[in-house]
Amino acid sequence: MNRLGRAFWFLWSSTALSNLADGVLRVGAPLLAVSMTRSPTLVSLAGAAATAPWLLLALHAGAVADRADRRRVMTLANAARTAVLAVAALLAAAGLLNLWTLLAVIFAAGVSEVFADTSAQSVLPMTVSKDDLTRANARIVGVQTVGNDFVGAPLAGLLAGLLPAALFGAPALLYAAAALLLTGMAGSFRAAPAASGPRRPLRADIAEALRYLWAHRLLRRLAISAGMMNMANAGYFAVFVLWAVGDGSRIGLDPSGYGLMMTAFAVGAVLGSPLTGPVTRLAGEAGTLVGAWLISSLLLLVPVLVPSPWALYPVAVVWGVTGAAANVLVVSVRQRLIPGELLGRVNSAYRLVGMGGMPVGAALGGLAGDLFGLAAVLAGAAGLCLVAVALVWRALPGRISAALTSEPTLPDISRSR
Repeated sequence: MNRLGRAFWFLWSSTALSNLADGVLRVGAPLLAVSMTRSPTLVSLAGAAATAPWLLLALHAGAVADRADRRRVMTLANAARTAVLAVAALLAAAGLLNLWTLLAVIFAAGVSEVFADTSAQSVLPMTVSKDDLTRANARIVGVQTVGNDFVGAPLAGLLAGLLPAALFGAPALLYAAAALLLTGMAGSFRAAPAASGPRRPLRADIAEALRYLWAHRLLRRLAISAGMMNMANAGYFAVFVLWAVGDGSRIGLDPSGYGLMMTAFAVGAVLGSPLTGPVTRLAGEAGTLVGAWLISSLLLLVPVLVPSPWALYPVAVVWGVTGAAANVLVVSVRQRLIPGELLGRVNSAYRLVGMGGMPVGAALGGLAGDLFGLAAVLAGAAGLCLVAVALVWRALPGRISAALTSEPTLPDISRSR
């Protein structure tokens, strides 16, 4: 444990608190939206507002992470989230919160999340050795899952019924504590001076990252497949709360039951994170990654075919296992393949492709739910995920294992246009 070092454990502790706040906000915001409207289109806007900042600002956040001290960026982002949510808590307590104010709060918190998360993934390799990246990422994903789902989700379900203002007040306090913990990471966490160069325009840094990602075959193909799956999942879960929660829903959960589903997901993810290493030694990184994506995609059909809590909860556990394994592998691969001075920018370019479609997916999911019904949205999202799995499997037969396990040859981007 000591091998990971003091700076890592301060980062880990800050991550634990900020992700607990994320969990309360991520589950609490849709539950508040459902209490204000039953329109699939309007409810889906909560998911779109949370993810739209990735589409708009991911590249800029990556460029900032490669120019500034990454710990400082995370600290300021957490402070900004604290301020926004404190104001939202006051509005909720005064009875002044409506759907459009809620969406504005979610969007503002999402802007801070883009900068915080981009810098967090870029700063982690500065706290541990390359040999420890998979182990460190497994611990980070584990504590993210515990915070987001195991504790944050059921807490959000409880607070939504008892004290809605606390859905903003509690995360505000947690983000403030997370910012304070980051001050324990002694030293500088700025990228190598050569990365920022002689103060060239920000767009030049962004263009370099985009060229690098496009030139790197493995990263490019993983990003496109992840983007398709994330867009489909955003559409799925943007309306899933209507399928699962309320008297008129197919599954018939109450808010606390929905939180319990997220807890089941967290149980799986807590199990999945430490299992990633042993499973990859048996099946290889390629087989584990594609297998995890395939299983999670197929299981999206279960709540449609068997709309029962007793089917949903075990499915959520397996979603957690496969999601955690895939996240550990993909993040570790990116951190191994991308040079440190480019990590923030290329990470953000990857996440733009991988996550930029999420607000579009969420909005389309709501619109399609109004036009064609919720079942059609859920089944269609599962189908798109299966297409994405097929694409990555067909594009990288045999070569994926070698690409993931060998030392990469960096693409030449000097003449790219």
